[in-house]
Amino acid sequence: MEICKIENLYDLNQTIAKDIFVDVQYPWEVLPKIEDFIKLLGERLDKDEYEKKGEDIWIAKSAKIAPSASITGPAIIDKNAEIRHCAFIRGKVIVGENTVVGNSTELKNVILFNNVQVPHYNYVGDSILGYKSHMGAGSITSNVKSDKSLVVIKYLDEKIETNRKKVGAMIGDYVEVGCGSVLNPGTVIGRNSNIYPLSSVRGVIPESSIFKNKNDIVKKEVEF
Repeated sequence: MEICKIENLYDLNQTIAKDIFVDVQYPWEVLPKIEDFIKLLGERLDKDEYEKKGEDIWIAKSAKIAPSASITGPAIIDKNAEIRHCAFIRGKVIVGENTVVGNSTELKNVILFNNVQVPHYNYVGDSILGYKSHMGAGSITSNVKSDKSLVVIKYLDEKIETNRKKVGAMIGDYVEVGCGSVLNPGTVIGRNSNIYPLSSVRGVIPESSIFKNKNDIVKKEVEF
């Protein structure tokens, strides 16, 4: 399923976690590796630019962290990131450069590439968000199916078994997710696509698309 391969979703030069994607084809394959990767990478970070605070938590000295934010390791907060009031970082989290994690946003087992914005009441779990992707206020990733069965990635007549109970959303570079949307388990959104507000999204959305509803997905007229 070419549409879901890492090279078709992400610019790996836009994340400190580039090396975690080596030798894998699909982004959800890195989800079980995030914890150990952070611990190894954190110990190698430049001590002139990063501070270790608490157990397995590394924060860039240029990052802005609200006093009310809660950060549990392992976690890396990269340069010039902004962690706002009451953000809840639950562990196994990499926050990229210039990324905004907003008021009451909750993160768990995720990689946020550089310049990502999850700024208002978002839940992001077991997910990968690409460069300059943005989740509108109240939009969330749902990472567990209601029947607790293993997540399957589906596109047209193709499917890929993830063999994981928890898989959120794989969001490509430059994606815009509208306010109040739910990205169901195993959703993959291609680069430069837009999701209408209040959408319920599942399956694979091709790059440069506009998702209005499951029966109305149109190609953008202007490519990025």
